Amino acid sequence: MNIIIALIIFSIIILFHELGHFLLAKKNGIRVNEFCLGLGPTLVGFTKGETKYSLKLLPFGGACMMEGEDGESQDERAFNSKSVWARMSVVAAGPVFNFIMAWVFALIIMASVGFDRPVLSSVAEGFPAAEAGLQAGDEIISINGSRIHFFREISQFSIFHSGETAKVVYERDGERNTVTLTPKLDQESGKSRLGMNGSTYRERGTFLETISHSFYEVKYLISSTIESLRMLVTGKVGLKDLSGPVGIVKVMGDTYDTSQSAGGTGMAILSMVNFSIFLSANLGIMNLLPLPALDGGRLLFLIIEAIRRKKIDPEKEGMVHFVGLVALMALMILVMFNDIRNII
Repeated sequence: MNIIIALIIFSIIILFHELGHFLLAKKNGIRVNEFCLGLGPTLVGFTKGETKYSLKLLPFGGACMMEGEDGESQDERAFNSKSVWARMSVVAAGPVFNFIMAWVFALIIMASVGFDRPVLSSVAEGFPAAEAGLQAGDEIISINGSRIHFFREISQFSIFHSGETAKVVYERDGERNTVTLTPKLDQESGKSRLGMNGSTYRERGTFLETISHSFYEVKYLISSTIESLRMLVTGKVGLKDLSGPVGIVKVMGDTYDTSQSAGGTGMAILSMVNFSIFLSANLGIMNLLPLPALDGGRLLFLIIEAIRRKKIDPEKEGMVHFVGLVALMALMILVMFNDIRNII
């Protein structure tokens, strides 16, 4: 049952992404030939108006197939017959819809269980925070100029900027102070630490805090995704550390089971909603990468066209995206193999 729930959530997020493309395509008068969920052979489908709606064999991915998207078409409603700005809006709509969905899910979580304020519960003796005079109850305002809204962001800094000196602004009794902390190696864990400890306790904020912190939650996840990609590019993590759809569904299923055992069905549902924030924001960022076959790659071609004020040959662009799609599918197979190996 947990796997089925995870697959449903995964499918809804992908469907909402494709819905963004679909709605903006219709708004701009572009003919949509097929709107589908999944990849591979069609299991079931029906045609309404000019568009075929279908469910594919593999429950990962989806598509909004528009007339003339990857080639020449004489249809006046073809994708490539529209202005460059109209096409940009259609391509960007998918990731934008993912960010909107992530914010809605974040709003549900913030309204239900609140957020973790960046307030220290304690400081570790012998580490920089304690040596600089920080105390339990101090609220961290910023680190190296970046505003801190959740305690998780302090942990995020320690993970993605391990060993870096931190200029910390904190507030105590209404007064703000600034200290510079140089991480110290923890012999037990083998990791560099600042020595700031927080609580997992979450508290509900005011109405305005709930709204604003929903945006901050999405921002936090976008930042985490970008930093993770940076670590991948710089070789700090490898392909073996990546998870694809199979691994994600497995983790979601395990999370559902654990949450249900600990807090019942209500807690399990909130855990799935919380996981969905991450997935939706992650999908939005990944699709904006300037790689062929992804929305970011298509946007890159459109930006070049806008600068040159001249269309790129659709056949050539289509070929580039086809090669990118093949490479992307190969990567998905590699990651899926890695997921299956880890599960076994």
